[in-house]
Amino acid sequence: MSKADTTRWWWVRHAPVTLNNGCCYGQTDFPCDIADTARFTSLANRLPKEAVWLATPLKRTQMTVAALVAAGVNGPRDIPGPDIVIEPDLIEQHFGEWQGVRYDEIAARQGERWHRFWLAPAHEIPPGGESFVAVAARVHAAITRLSALHRGRDVLAVTHGGTIRAALALALNLAPETALSFSIDNLSLTRIDDLPGPDGNRLWRVATVNQPPL
Repeated sequence: MSKADTTRWWWVRHAPVTLNNGCCYGQTDFPCDIADTARFTSLANRLPKEAVWLATPLKRTQMTVAALVAAGVNGPRDIPGPDIVIEPDLIEQHFGEWQGVRYDEIAARQGERWHRFWLAPAHEIPPGGESFVAVAARVHAAITRLSALHRGRDVLAVTHGGTIRAALALALNLAPETALSFSIDNLSLTRIDDLPGPDGNRLWRVATVNQPPL
């Protein structure tokens, strides 16, 4: 197996949102806190210097990318920053009418349908939103498409907790409900590799999950 046959995915969850007051924010476009330069520098030192950079349409991922570039992830600071591809299919789950509602209130509304690790069972669709099963389907399709497009490259994707759980579900062939059990912290690093397998099939290898920046 050669390096040229392997696509390496470096998943980073965005920095903490600055307006989070115990509410579900989902696809609400809040900014994030990028003041902790030591954490960004530590994370930047672990990331590849030449990569395909992906972010989502939400500003918290794009602000996190900018902070990583400023911390030196692209090499010496006199080197131009990378081109950033905005990938809508990697956006966070849309929680519909639950967005802007406190987590404890959602739990009270859900009763027995409250998921032990996340807001709802994987198949449940929040009013006006999408289920985690739907998130997993669109994320899996995007990963398959982008892995083929960037075969043999490092792909650095700054995205969301739900997106990264969906990526792990693909890599480990997990049911979406099981994937909700993963903890994915802000500014954590998760690495999975897309490898060539027998008979032309592709295989996945998980290198690290939810690695903190410090």
